[in-house]
Amino acid sequence: MNPKIWLVLAGLLGAVGVSLGAYHAHGLEGWLEKQGLDSVEVAKRMHNCEVGVRYQMYHALALAAVAILAFQQKSTTSLTVAGVCFFLGVLIFSGLLYGIVFTGVKILGAIVPIGGVLLIVGWLALAWAAWRLA
Repeated sequence: MNPKIWLVLAGLLGAVGVSLGAYHAHGLEGWLEKQGLDSVEVAKRMHNCEVGVRYQMYHALALAAVAILAFQQKSTTSLTVAGVCFFLGVLIFSGLLYGIVFTGVKILGAIVPIGGVLLIVGWLALAWAAWRLA
């Protein structure tokens, strides 16, 4: 895949991650309390949001690394796999955590591990791509 696309996606993930992180720090707790949630539920949702943002930001950087490697060398299958897994992994892992935070639909938590597996596969594909560097 074109390295420019990976870099654009990394930038978008980073921008959304910073935005959600700012909301987490400055407005989410009050919004959750206004929803009538008890303090235990508010704390759980705040934690889920923090984890989602943290993983999103880590993997925005990882996707930027994929883009940089792809710019430096001919794009490889392993770099493409890494990029796809990082992007889809963030959408599923962090996205569904955000879904739980904002909707309270806890069944979404059953799907979150699929995103985690994709993130792991992405790191393994990146390691393989690095191993094969000339």
